[in-house]
Amino acid sequence: MPRQLISSGSTFEQEIGYSRAVVEGDWIFVSGTTGFDYGKMTISDDLMEQAEQCFKNIQLALDEAGASMRDIVRVTYVLPDAADFPKCWPTLRKYLGQVRPAAMMISAGLSDPRMRIEIQVTAHRGSGA
Repeated sequence: MPRQLISSGSTFEQEIGYSRAVVEGDWIFVSGTTGFDYGKMTISDDLMEQAEQCFKNIQLALDEAGASMRDIVRVTYVLPDAADFPKCWPTLRKYLGQVRPAAMMISAGLSDPRMRIEIQVTAHRGSGA
């Protein structure tokens, strides 16, 4: 099965040179995904709204790859302010509470100061059936 590249249409993908997701066999590697609404190229100031939008963006990539949130096996959260992480927990539980993937949280600066969270996932198609 050839490698499949998935794009969200984000200008960042073209400018930087990456894909929203790469599918290799049954594995789906979703790039770090922020709270931008890629259709409008807008981002909310609100952390919770950004976290929700991250998952909406991730779901779109997984849908295109023929997978779902249930197939996520690993997640990495990146927040510039570690103190904000607990505020996100209800949203994280909403999307992954039943999936319970291996997880890691990193506190680091993001490429745009408007970004308050970035989420990267790895999924294995069919693993969450």
